[in-house]
Order: sequence, then C-alpha cells, then structure tokens
Amino acid sequence: MSNDEFPTDQPAVVTCGLPYANGDLHVGHLRTYVDGDALSRSLRRIGQQTAFVSGSDMHGTPVAVNAAEEGVEPREFALDFHETYAETFPQFNIEFDNYGHTDDETNVELTQEFVRSWVENDHVHEKEIEVAWDTEEDQPLPDRYVEGTCPYCGEQARGDECDEGCQRHLEPGEIEDPVSTLTGNPAEYRTREHKFLRLADFQEYLQGFLDRLEGTDNAQNQPREWIEGELQDLCITRDMDWGVDYPEDVDGGEDLVLYVWVDAPIEYVASTKQYSERVGDDEYDWEQVWKVDGEEHHGTEWDDDWTDDNGEIIHVIGRDIIQHHAVFWPVMLRGAGYNEPRSILATGFVGIDGKALSTSRNRAVWADEYLDAGFHPDLFRYYIATGAQIDTDVDFSWDRFQERVNGELVGNVGNFIYRSLLFAERNYDGTPDAAVSDDVRDRIESAIEDFETAVREYDVRELAEIAIELSNYGNEYIQRNEPWNLVDDDPDRAEQVIRDCVQLTKAVAVLMQPVLPGKAERLWGQLGEQGSVADVTLDSALEAPPAEFGEPAELFEQVEDDHIEALNEELQERVESEASTEASNGGGEAAGDDGDDDAETADLQPLVEDRISFEDFEGVDMRVGEIRSAEPVEGADKLLRLEVDIGHEVRQVVAGLRQLHDAEALPGTRVILLANMEKAELFGIESNGMVLAAGDEADLLTTHEDAPLGTRIK
Repeated sequence: MSNDEFPTDQPAVVTCGLPYANGDLHVGHLRTYVDGDALSRSLRRIGQQTAFVSGSDMHGTPVAVNAAEEGVEPREFALDFHETYAETFPQFNIEFDNYGHTDDETNVELTQEFVRSWVENDHVHEKEIEVAWDTEEDQPLPDRYVEGTCPYCGEQARGDECDEGCQRHLEPGEIEDPVSTLTGNPAEYRTREHKFLRLADFQEYLQGFLDRLEGTDNAQNQPREWIEGELQDLCITRDMDWGVDYPEDVDGGEDLVLYVWVDAPIEYVASTKQYSERVGDDEYDWEQVWKVDGEEHHGTEWDDDWTDDNGEIIHVIGRDIIQHHAVFWPVMLRGAGYNEPRSILATGFVGIDGKALSTSRNRAVWADEYLDAGFHPDLFRYYIATGAQIDTDVDFSWDRFQERVNGELVGNVGNFIYRSLLFAERNYDGTPDAAVSDDVRDRIESAIEDFETAVREYDVRELAEIAIELSNYGNEYIQRNEPWNLVDDDPDRAEQVIRDCVQLTKAVAVLMQPVLPGKAERLWGQLGEQGSVADVTLDSALEAPPAEFGEPAELFEQVEDDHIEALNEELQERVESEASTEASNGGGEAAGDDGDDDAETADLQPLVEDRISFEDFEGVDMRVGEIRSAEPVEGADKLLRLEVDIGHEVRQVVAGLRQLHDAEALPGTRVILLANMEKAELFGIESNGMVLAAGDEADLLTTHEDAPLGTRIK
C-alpha cells in the first residue's frame, strides 16, 4: 500500500467479508456488499484502478452439521448456497469482478502455500492442547460443536467466539463448562496435538500496523486491547474432515484440516488472482496488489519502503469479525510475505422495525422477499447506504422505506429530473443552446470535490447524499427562476435556466451512479448519452449533454400504502408464528434453528446517528455512587427521592424508579451517577444529578468490581 491520496498509481482491491454458505441472505448481510460495491464504483469514478472481489465461505462445522442433517455431502450443501448467492448479488446491482469460493482449487493451493511459508519462516509450532470430547460419541468436538461459558466475561459462548458477550475469539480448550451440541451432555477435555501460528512474533508489527491502518474507528481502535499484554497464538488446525487439508508435505499435520479462519480470508487473494487470470495481467495484476518480493519481507519488523510499489487493499466487513481481519489476517499476510491492508471498514448491524434482526425468530427481511415485492434494487441500496454512517447500526422498516423513497427519491430527485428534461424536450427538443451559468458550474464543481473527499474518507453515506443534495439544489433553482414564466417574456433567460437544469441532471447521473447504478444508467439513456455512465469520469458531469433527446419517463415510482401494509402484515405474521413455535418448544430457540447468530436478541432502539467528540465525552462526569436512602415523593406515582453517596459528598437525586424498584431494597445499591447534570426541581424537590439505568425496566448501571465511591467513569 502507499497511503497516498486516492487515486494512486497502484491498483486497488475492495473485498467484502465472505458470506457463510449455510443459509439465505437477508438485509443485514446485504449491507456490507452494498457498501463495498458503492465504494469500489466510487474509486473507479475518481480514476483509481479497482477490482471488487469476494466469495462464499464453504468450510467449517455448521456446514458439515447441516449437510449431515440433510443427508448430503458438505461440498454439495455449500455449493447450493454459493450458487444462490452468486445469482442474488447481481439482482441488487452488486457486481463483483470475481466471486469465488473457499473450496475451489485456487484457494486450496494458495492456503497451503501460505502455511508452508509460515512453517519455513518458523512462525508455526506444535503443542498439546485441551480439546473438547464427546464421550458418548467418542469423538473430538470442533469449535461449533461446543457451547459453554466465556472465560473472559462469563456470558454464554460458542466454542470459537463469545458471540453473546465480549466478542472475543476463543481458542480450543478455553471455553468453560463445555457442553456437546451433538448430545447435550457435558463434554470433557482431552489432550491433542495441534498447530499454532505464533502471533507473539508479530506483536510489535501489529502495533505499527494499527497506527497505519485507515478505515472506521472501530476497526482501528477495538483491536488494540486484543494485542496488549501477552498475545496468544492462533490454533490453525482442527479435528474434522471438512476443510482444507493441512499440507501433506509438512510434517505432523496428518488427519487435520485448517481452521476455517485460515482459508477464508485467503479467498480474497484467490478471488483476485482468478480475476487477473481471466482478464490478463496487463489489465489487472493481482501480484502487484498482494505480493511483496524479497525474502526480507517475511520478517516481523516494518520497513517504510516495504509496500511502496504495492496496491491498495480495502476490506469491508461486519463489525463482528474485526479481530479476524485486524489481528489474525495482517499476521497471516506478513508471515507469508504479502502486502498488508490499507483500510478496514467495519459496518454496523441492521435492525428491523426498531428491534434487532433475528433469524431464529424470523424477524428479518430476506433478500428474495425484497425482490419478490417488486421494488427496484437501487431503492434498497439508497436506503441502506444513507441510513447511517457505515460503522453505525441501520434500522430497516417498510414504513420508513416508503417514506424515504417517496420523499427523497420520488419527490426530490425524480421530480427535479422529470420536470427539467420534460420542459427541455418540449420546448427545445433537448439541451438549450446556452452556456452553463457560473453559479451552477461552481455548484457542480463543489459536488465533485465533495465526492472525491468522501471517497478518500471512505464515507459511503456522503457518497450517496451528494447527488441528492445537488438535485435538491436543482429543485430550488428551477422553482426560484420559474422558466415556464420566462419562455414568452424572457426567452434567453428561460434557455439559460433550462440549460443549467439539464447540466445539473447530467451531473446527478454521474454522481449517483455508485449507489444507484441502475437508475443512473436509465437516466443516462434519457439524456441521449452514448455508452454507459459506469465508464465515464467525474469530469463528465461538466461536459455538455446531447443537443437532442426524447421525452423522458418518470425515474422513480411512488411506493403505495397498500403494498407496504401487506408487507408489514406478512412480517408480523411470520414473527408471531415463530414466537408460537418457540413457545411450544419450551421457550428455547425455534425448531429447526440453523445456528445463525443474531446481533442481539433484545428489542433495541436505533442508535443515535449524531456522534460526539472525545472532548465532549470528557466533559461528562459520571461517578460511582451508593444509594444511602430511598423514599417516595409525595404526589408522584413514579418518583423516589434518593440520597446518593459519591465519595466527595452525598447528593439528593429524584429518580423515576418507584414503580420498577422496591424503595426499601435500594439502600446499599451501587449505582452510576451523572454528576454534572443540570440541577432540576421535581415536585418541589431539587434533583442534583441523574442515576443511570438501562431500558424500560430501569436496570441500574453499576460496576463489576468494588471501585471506591466517587471514582470517575472513563
């Protein structure tokens, strides 16, 4: 990578996290791929040579388990989903330059080459570890066959990840109180020989890598806590049959397959290689992106000149796999002499109607469901790209979808484009013979500059909104100048205004193409332009449109109430049906649950989109306190008057806890107090602070250990 400003002289590759070939796609999955597709299109728009690649993750325990349940081989099972994904992505205008899978020959060979390189450079060692064992079945239990307690936070966890708690990667043998998911019986640990990648060799390198890394804040900062202190080695082998075999020519790896998180990210390299082989090295050289020449580059120290001549690697992933991409993956690359990622963008989750998306409860909007509803794919792309900043959660609801499509796309963009082109065609047969005004040219140039900045800052939301804002400017411009009133009285001025509007329309087509590629292509045709809008540069936004074009058609259609009502009813019926099934199964997960993990299982409000700075946060003074007394406030059904000791003093606080907590049980309770809250008077009583609590049940916030009273929360 160069860290030069985009566009650089080196080729770039944009990758998306591999979908696991074990279930249907839903809107939560699609967010990552829409963002990745829009970013790759935007990079090309500013002149950056870019490949967009991904593939299906075919290996791992869940595939093997579900394949066995269906009575088919794992490869056949996974390939079926892979082919479905490969067909579905283009239906959302997600156009990969190459979409492979982890079980193809290219990836298998590359994965084994990586492992050989690690071994040759003394980064792999063997040691005995405790492996969970199902005594009833008399077989070892791979990660996903084990459940238990996370040793770090105490939450329920899978064998390889604390998915319900601290999100840590877990090594074999770490999970406490292991239970076999095969039989439901307690599992026992037995000693087995396995291979480990020595992450500790790269600890200093990782610290420098995170300093260099671009992308979202969560991807840059979250991994730092994982590489502090003693860095645990990564177990790269597993006891199972389905996966990439440990290389036969390397001693000691018989009967082992490689951990799925070894071969999965290497598919990024394999998919890029396949693209390069298809188009030719002259068109796109995968080695220039990924490989670093020279034996010295297998080392663990950083050389500033190491990757100056190599390409730009950009990963777009879900935030639940940051550790794998920002800790394990750079080590895997570095240990094999490959280039490091320039940036990692970790997206937020997608909720449904203000609640967490839950596949086990069928509270989801599925990809095929959206397509069956008959909506254009670009409408979803726009909604999901502009719903929040890339690293923030987005809430999807059919009602909000209708509101935004009708208001922002139909009422703003579509309205401006249609009225401008229709007026131009009927009065001038196309583009009027007049020069673009200085104000409009300046506004388009400003939009182009904003677009270039947004690409360099990986701001997909801003990329989507630039064309919308330009269209809004156009609406205000045409309304302010009223060309329909100028045609007779001031025809030259009328021509000027409509010439400006047609130019603005062309600029909107150019700028909206990365997020709304299908609609941009249609608009390009309505303008009478030749070729594809996908192939033009940003400068085309200022080039004169064709002198003649035909009568336009509406670019966007109104989303009707009855259509949305039917979709809401269908979703509600499905959720209620799953809830009924769950209840009949004793309150556990719904029958037939495929093990797909929900981001959360509680009903959550959407995250606030506006961010505060670190300086703003430092101005928030929260203290550890203890309730000394609690008594009802006379005349108020919900309020209690609390005396809260915060070390420095005892504060009087009025809190809405009366109907949710037993006042007599509250004294002695540790709480967190917002100490610099403005004083307020409630029912004649001064409240000097705010006790913090979570949710409608007012779950009081406290500390895990016994921090002294008055300790500040940081």
